[in-house]
Amino acid sequence: MLLDTASLYYRAYFGVPDSVKAPDGTPVNAVRGLLDFIGRLVQDHRPDDLVACMDADWRPHWRVSLIPSYKAHRVAELTESGPDVEETPDTLAPQVPIIEAALDAFGIARVGVAGYEADDVIGTLTARATGPVDIVTGDRDLYQLVDDARARRVLYPLKGVGSLQVTDEAWLREKYGVDGPGYADLALLRGDPSDGLPGVPGIGEKTAAKLLDAYGDLAGIIAAVDDPTSKLTPTQRKRLDESRPYLAVAPKVVKVAADVPLPAFDPALPQSPARPEMVEALAHRWGLGGAVSRLSSALRP
Repeated sequence: MLLDTASLYYRAYFGVPDSVKAPDGTPVNAVRGLLDFIGRLVQDHRPDDLVACMDADWRPHWRVSLIPSYKAHRVAELTESGPDVEETPDTLAPQVPIIEAALDAFGIARVGVAGYEADDVIGTLTARATGPVDIVTGDRDLYQLVDDARARRVLYPLKGVGSLQVTDEAWLREKYGVDGPGYADLALLRGDPSDGLPGVPGIGEKTAAKLLDAYGDLAGIIAAVDDPTSKLTPTQRKRLDESRPYLAVAPKVVKVAADVPLPAFDPALPQSPARPEMVEALAHRWGLGGAVSRLSSALRP
């Protein structure tokens, strides 16, 4: 089981009241929400391995160099070296180090790699895995990794922690008319304002799905632009032709990496907190006794 950690703690932050605070008044709603979410996932699915994948760089420069608008609207401060500073709610940013400390104390593997997003870590671990993989994320971009033949699916939180949409190929085809790899092509054609991806003007989700159904993939669509006998409308042909510079680089930006140089780590699901004294100290310092107790209970076989 691979966790898109930032996606999940953002959901916890907005889903758990900000009245949940430490004894000193510091909000810890995202921390408690995430720990409870992980406890519920462990309880319901009992994975052999559990990895909290992290955004070491939420807006990698190699993606921005290809599409400068990539996540540009979410930048709080540009930096010359290292990750740009992302706009984050004032009371969420201080909770992230607490989340990281709690994961380490419990012994839940936490993996991030400089220059890459959590999506890329997830893509690489999914590519390397020899058994079934469940990806837990609130980011639809990871639908591209769904693969029934290799037992890759996405668990997408719908409401709270108890309601997860199980996304497999049948669901994708019913909803979007594509399979996992086809979802990446669909996403880059239609664009995604939340990620600053412009897409092809005039081609929305339904048109993108129809084009992919007719021509197979992005390469097939480009070939159809160059084929005067294809059934593209004149407007579609013109817009796709004018978007060639974007379409040439968009796949590298939209598709998750599968070759990230990962550090050595132990992915095994712990059966008890790795550092119980640290867990106890965190619970006391931040008023997380209930969440810590629930996760500890869930870990016990």
